[in-house]
Amino acid sequence: MAAAPPHPRVLMLPFPAQGHVMPLMELSHRLAEHGVEVYFVNTEFNHARIVRAMEGGDPQTGAIPAGIHMVSFPDGMGPDADRSNIGKVAEGLAAAMLGRLEELVRSKEIRWMVVDVPMIWALELATKVAVRVALFLPFSAAAFALRLHAPKMIEDGIVDEDGNVKRNKRIQLSPKMPAVDAGELPWSGVGKTTDARRLMFQNVIKTRTAIAQADSIICNTFEEIESDALAFIQKTALAVGPLEAPQATPAAGHFWPDDPSCLAWLDTQAPSSVVYVAFGSLAVLDATQLHELADGLALSGRPFLWVVRVNHAGAGWLDALRRRAGGAGMVMGWAPQQRVLAHPSVACFVTHCGWNSVMEGARHGARFLCWPSFGDQFCNRSYVCDVWCTGVGVCADGRGVVTKEEVRDKLERLLGDEGIGARATSLKKAARASVTDGGPSHRNLLRFVDLLRER
Repeated sequence: MAAAPPHPRVLMLPFPAQGHVMPLMELSHRLAEHGVEVYFVNTEFNHARIVRAMEGGDPQTGAIPAGIHMVSFPDGMGPDADRSNIGKVAEGLAAAMLGRLEELVRSKEIRWMVVDVPMIWALELATKVAVRVALFLPFSAAAFALRLHAPKMIEDGIVDEDGNVKRNKRIQLSPKMPAVDAGELPWSGVGKTTDARRLMFQNVIKTRTAIAQADSIICNTFEEIESDALAFIQKTALAVGPLEAPQATPAAGHFWPDDPSCLAWLDTQAPSSVVYVAFGSLAVLDATQLHELADGLALSGRPFLWVVRVNHAGAGWLDALRRRAGGAGMVMGWAPQQRVLAHPSVACFVTHCGWNSVMEGARHGARFLCWPSFGDQFCNRSYVCDVWCTGVGVCADGRGVVTKEEVRDKLERLLGDEGIGARATSLKKAARASVTDGGPSHRNLLRFVDLLRER
């Protein structure tokens, strides 16, 4: 009989989108620090992007540490397919990857898989190859709780069996959890076609079965802010967040190279003066909205750092936005967000409210101007604005446009409210205490490492 591997081996399986790859890579760093050997699976398309980003970015921040092995498999799509259509991406993953995952688990004698919730089809390997499974939540525990509540919403006639809203109702599972309208549930707006949305909701309905099959649940959150939501899951869920990459390698797992030039620009700005604007990897604003935002930033009279995805806006658009917004700010294609949020000149964070951004902002004491567009972002906005009270939300006009006046007025309100600042500072202290030695998230991480070491 072959000797057991000297270190526990775990396979990481994220859904192939930036907001899923990044937190699982951050978890991989944490596990590698404790002697765990990680096999990190990307699609071939995303693996190539990550390699290019590491080569084209800051050479000091892109290296993959020892103990993390990057593995790539096909995603089942053609070379020119639209991979921003996440519903379409999801359709072919199981057929393209399941056999290759089985081969990897067997050949490397892997005993654990950490499976991103949208990839729960991989749980069928649990019995087939005797591998244990931890479900990873790339969103809040509250958003996961809403997934668990979906069958009851069908029973109550709030949504149909495809996830479409039948009766608009505001849903709040406990007083300390966010309230969301039925039309803004975490699966809303995900998928560009009816078939894609149906597929995504089928994944939601399978959540309860996945919990029963999983040996553990890992959450990028911390107990102080989500104790009620964690309890609602009704199975021990290990909150290990806020996850953050080590200072030496914060860009590992990014699809685009970080541009560190903004840090030198931030150094020239006054403390707590800069408006940081970033809408993540998937949110796209149309031309009208981009212009209104540019004009609103100019009206605010504050310096700003605005990240606009180059492959969404194009180089010409970046130059046009720079001219429109005037000389008070910096417009760029992709920024080292964790380092930006940590900078003392940053006053607030204008965000789409993706969970990774919310956790990063919380860890750095950010005030949030919330601008959600789909998925769990509405749930996260409710946390920020209604539960934690560390930010305010924007409101669109009758055309569905957030006007320049709305941007200016909400920034003034956000930055003029001392109570918001005090609560953001308190949240920062709680977030950092959770991940320090002896903190609840640190203890939960060590508990998971112990599980991985079990024979």
